[in-house]
Amino acid sequence: MHDVVVVGAGVFGAWTAYHLKRSGARVLLLDQHGAGNSRSSSGGETRIIRMSYGPSEIYTRSSMRSLELWKQVCPSLFHNTGVLATAAPSDPYLIATRETLSRCAVRHEYLKHAALRKQFPQITLDPETAGIWEPASGVLMARRAVQAVVEASGADYEIRLGDAKIRAGTVVYACGPWLPKLFPELLRGRIRPTRQEVFFFGTPPGYQSMPTWIAFSEAVYSIPALDGRGFKIAIDAHGPAFDPETGSREITKEALRKTRAILRKRFPALARAPLVESRVCQYENTSNGDFLIDRHPDFKNVWLVGGGSGHGFKHGPWVGEYVASQLAGTAKAEPRFSLASKEIKRQRKVF
Repeated sequence: MHDVVVVGAGVFGAWTAYHLKRSGARVLLLDQHGAGNSRSSSGGETRIIRMSYGPSEIYTRSSMRSLELWKQVCPSLFHNTGVLATAAPSDPYLIATRETLSRCAVRHEYLKHAALRKQFPQITLDPETAGIWEPASGVLMARRAVQAVVEASGADYEIRLGDAKIRAGTVVYACGPWLPKLFPELLRGRIRPTRQEVFFFGTPPGYQSMPTWIAFSEAVYSIPALDGRGFKIAIDAHGPAFDPETGSREITKEALRKTRAILRKRFPALARAPLVESRVCQYENTSNGDFLIDRHPDFKNVWLVGGGSGHGFKHGPWVGEYVASQLAGTAKAEPRFSLASKEIKRQRKVF
């Protein structure tokens, strides 16, 4: 018999198993398709890790701790590209980000338009644009990193289907976009999986690589060509509802058209770049973007961990630590992660 069964070997489940195992628990980690599989929200090639989170200091500090652990467990799967976040100088989220980064002693620079144009000539920004540059942040190789954590955890790991009975003292459901399917009455409307399209474009020989870029107000991000995959760019706005098991993974002409328009506007050297790869993934969004990490209201030994909301991957190490502390009763619960805080009405506050 295991002390804890973790259902779902995505980034939250893998790191939860990792920390529980290190606490001395007997842990079984299960996944129906395998760690980092293409249906999961932890699949795909790359994810951004940055400290810029507006006024949400909890996520800045979580990212700081998580980067330490990512670099400890799988250092070769972190690329220090730096991360640039841009918006209008008067943008409240940008202003709050500067204040939070300073309070948390995160190394960063505030750049006005002239400095941005000089330091990052590859991107064309509007004259009234400012930026926050995080030189120590970057990109994680997502699929490979999750698989590395599963291996490093030392937990018993199985790819399992069916209804075989498993005995355990506690069960942690960290099933990403499958959570509302498993607990429909409890989570319907509180976690919404959405369809997200991602594109990779071939760069010309000698192209000067951009750092990782996030435009909060434009709801777009880009990642430089890594591991031969091409220049990654995607629209961050939430897409339509999506089923991770049966949803179509074919890209739409409309999404490609919008993405090429961004390339022409912001990256003119890539305006005619060939599309070399694309994929459809999903977010699993809570009503406001905060994670769900809480005990099931009807079962004391069942925990729900999810709601990555498109920004959760980077936080996996910290989330795993937090879950382990909650099961052990050694840390105070964070109200923002409670089930009670998850409303049905959508009002995104965390980006």
